[in-house]
Amino acid sequence: MLDRRTFLFAGSALAGGAVLGFGPATPADPGDFPFELTDAEWRERLSEEEYYVLREHGTEYAFSSPLDKFYEPGTYHCAGCDQALYSSDVKYDSRTGWPSFWEALPGAVGTSTDTSLMMVRTECHCSNCGGHLGHIFDDGPEPTGKRHCINGVALKFVAA
Repeated sequence: MLDRRTFLFAGSALAGGAVLGFGPATPADPGDFPFELTDAEWRERLSEEEYYVLREHGTEYAFSSPLDKFYEPGTYHCAGCDQALYSSDVKYDSRTGWPSFWEALPGAVGTSTDTSLMMVRTECHCSNCGGHLGHIFDDGPEPTGKRHCINGVALKFVAA
């Protein structure tokens, strides 16, 4: 049962988070990227799950993507606009349940600050269409020390 003290504390925490800017990541403004579509065009082009991740900054369930344990030679492209994003040469098993890479192709991804879930993270998006890909963490392998933790549904694999 929720007592008064717990209720007041939870309400204060939520209000404080709102004041500090803790909230969901906001989609990039239209017109900020070379590849643009209307919302209706995105909905027609993408599956429901792709739209949720790429356009609404959603996250697929861990271990749900067949690309997580996929290691064939090739390139991973944006599922929204087909821009090449990652080489299979930099893919590794992070054991997190999402496809992980230690480096993107030059100029392929952009970053922004994501303050959702009451924490600050680095969100990464396709530099061509602005589609949300995932997040970048500082716990990856050498040589970069980075882990690009990417939603598999945001990717399309193109064999070498």
